Amino acid sequence: MGLDYYKILGVPRDADEAALKRAYRRLAMKWHPDKNPDNKELATRKFKEISEAYQVLVDPRKREIY
Repeated sequence: MGLDYYKILGVPRDADEAALKRAYRRLAMKWHPDKNPDNKELATRKFKEISEAYQVLVDPRKREIY
């Protein structure tokens, strides 16, 4: 399997939408490329992973498929 979206966001598999949103916002603020000028490449990669994980897990249909 590819990426573990739950692990990326640091949430349990039964996390509700509010928990997903809190985790996403916290990590997005931490890893936003503008907040990490010293390591923009790593920050960009992490930010994309976080965004992808959130988009899949917050959508009930995509989450079920995942």
